[in-house]
Amino acid sequence: MKFSLSWLKDHLDTDASLDEIVAKLNAIGLEVDTVENPAEKLGAFTVAEVLSAEKHPDADKLKVCKVSNGTEEMQIVCGAPNARTGIKVVLGRPGDYVPGLDVTLKKAKIRGVESIGMMCSAKELELGDDHDGIIELPEDAPVGTSYVEYAQLDDPVIDIEITPNRQDCLGVYGIARDLAAAGLGTLKPLAVEKVAGSFESDVKVSIDLPEEAKSACTQFLGRRFKGVKNGPSPQWLQDRLKAIGLRPISKLVDVTNYITHDLGRPLHVYDANKLNGDLQARLANAGETFTALDDKEYTAKGGETVIADASGPQGFGGIIGGLDTGCADDTTDVVLEAALFDPKRTAFTGRDHGLITDARYRFERGVDELFIRDGMEIATRMILDLCGGEVSHVFEAGQDTVWNKTVPFRSERVQTLGGLDLPASESVAILEKLGFKVEGNDPYTVHVPSWRVDVEGEPDIVEEVLRIHGLDNIPSVALPATDHKAGTTLSPRQKRARAVKRRLAGVGMHEAVTWSFMTRAHAALFGGGDETLVVDNPISSELDCMRPSILPNLMQAAQRNRDRGADVVALFEVGPVYENDTEKGQLLVAAGLRAGRNAGRHWAAANRAVDVFDAKRDALAALEAVGAPANLQVFDEAPGYYHPGRSGTLRLGPKNILASFGELHPKVLKALDVDGPVVGFEVYLDRVPTPKNSGAAKGALTVSKLQSVERDFAFLMDRDAKVSDLVRAVQGADKAFIADVGIFDVYEGKGVPEGQKSIAVSVLLEPKEETFTEKDIEAISSKVCAAAEKAVGAVLRG
Repeated sequence: MKFSLSWLKDHLDTDASLDEIVAKLNAIGLEVDTVENPAEKLGAFTVAEVLSAEKHPDADKLKVCKVSNGTEEMQIVCGAPNARTGIKVVLGRPGDYVPGLDVTLKKAKIRGVESIGMMCSAKELELGDDHDGIIELPEDAPVGTSYVEYAQLDDPVIDIEITPNRQDCLGVYGIARDLAAAGLGTLKPLAVEKVAGSFESDVKVSIDLPEEAKSACTQFLGRRFKGVKNGPSPQWLQDRLKAIGLRPISKLVDVTNYITHDLGRPLHVYDANKLNGDLQARLANAGETFTALDDKEYTAKGGETVIADASGPQGFGGIIGGLDTGCADDTTDVVLEAALFDPKRTAFTGRDHGLITDARYRFERGVDELFIRDGMEIATRMILDLCGGEVSHVFEAGQDTVWNKTVPFRSERVQTLGGLDLPASESVAILEKLGFKVEGNDPYTVHVPSWRVDVEGEPDIVEEVLRIHGLDNIPSVALPATDHKAGTTLSPRQKRARAVKRRLAGVGMHEAVTWSFMTRAHAALFGGGDETLVVDNPISSELDCMRPSILPNLMQAAQRNRDRGADVVALFEVGPVYENDTEKGQLLVAAGLRAGRNAGRHWAAANRAVDVFDAKRDALAALEAVGAPANLQVFDEAPGYYHPGRSGTLRLGPKNILASFGELHPKVLKALDVDGPVVGFEVYLDRVPTPKNSGAAKGALTVSKLQSVERDFAFLMDRDAKVSDLVRAVQGADKAFIADVGIFDVYEGKGVPEGQKSIAVSVLLEPKEETFTEKDIEAISSKVCAAAEKAVGAVLRG
């Protein structure tokens, strides 16, 4: 919302400086975005006169002009079509900065002729969009005078950010009202002169709406003017509109734009001679079209509020009018409209058709419903003063709004809700300054003024008191101390989520946060897509189903990274997935993936493509972080979206699946348009049993002082036998002394019988009370061989 300082002072009697006004606006919640003063950037430009304008010797479209600023004459080469002898212009000299061109003037030669300075257009001085010619000043403009002083441009323009609930400040008058209530001056009374009509209008209006859509247009006032003289607006009005970024069009249109921004009351004018019969407010039929004032054709979808005549729609009500009935310079007969439109329907219509207008901006937030008649009278007087003519009696449809909104208010709530101990009398005084009427004793009954459609309850009243009194005056109060020893602020579930996040970040993965939805087709690939999990009102057509897995979203995120040149991608997310629409069907899952290479290029190490073992390692890390048991079993039965033979599950017992991991299936990669290889894992955190000693401290670390022993075993076993079963068997061969078991070689080929493989196992033995003897080592080795043979039929090689 933009307004100039002089415009504000039309409604606010104040001696406050610009800085004080800006500070107070910020203090009462009307945040100031920018303050711009044309005088600051145009102070160097002066009024000058063109003494002569001769054709350039070497260019048909250029003129060589002699220009005087009252003290000196200078030669300027100009290409403006209106450059001619005798006109008054705006002159810039060498060294002056031209904001519209972002250049600093200097002497130059143009086609061999020296040019000193520049005669400027409105666009070059950022005073408008006109760039067809240089500015022509009136004949009485004093040569040599500062242009800023002559044009009275020393008028700062303030731009404030309006929150959606402050529709009352979408007019300069409303802003002045707030500042006056805050003690920064006195609000001037608004002059409303009732203008008597001299004839009955031949144009009438009706509201034809179905019962369920009566709110679409509740009131429509109109007046018929005849004998008006349209044309350019007076300079003061043009300057006001230009200051806030609007382009002056004509007297009739400029009046409606001015009142919209001055008083927050949108209006519209029709050329009465272009109307075909009476006006009607109704709902649009699907397929109806009209060309709007923005020169675009719009086709109604059906259900929009339109203002129509006998030939069809002439505009969307409360948003934009039609070009066919718009006013032009030769317009002599006019119909003025002041109406009330439903905020929701206005917003939906504007959104559906991509229309953002000043009228829509106000109607969709709610206008003052009791100001419709005063707004009509003010506009009527202004049109008659600027355009002449005569006006009809008011014709109308609908009913006057009955406004009687009240809110109970207890003065103590200013402290309990806002933290400010304020006397009740001061709260009442603030409300009355804002236009609220307060009745009764504490608790009070507050009558809400019609321009404050946003005030609904007691907290809104408290906010008004706090805002005007000053948010900076609310004392700072320390929050009560929390005794963390008495309990914990995190649930076990939250602790698990944090622990697994820290661990996955520690192994080089980056956390991602993706939608809990996905397209149903993708959900079906991951075992989801059930009808019960389809979203009734999705935020996007591509996010219409609750996700059965986090992996698809991570895969698409990884691909976006790879498309931008990343060849090492490692992402994880901890969040919910949905098996069904019941409470138990929502699971907390830690999912992650790696795509591309396992590491960046390095001179000291060779990198490789990611594989299933990377995914298994990450899954085990996540499980370890939440205290999962160490004796998990590995099964090669993974969900169908993993690659068969390159995937598996980690289970506690044959049925309790704690995690799935592996390479993603090629058909899934293709369906999601993702480049392989991609490996991933899913850890089901809710299924991991709580460690028995989760609340107790860990025992002391026991480290043997005696020499440990490492022994290697090379076993021959069937190719189809699981190596994990071999490792588990060796680990359990002698739990007292076997500290660790690892695989360091896998071999198939020459020297190994057909259908078998050679697995080399390293076993770490740690003595407890005395150093191992050779006999002790042999005894443990025999147990290892016996356990391996019993578990998987493995025998020592050779």
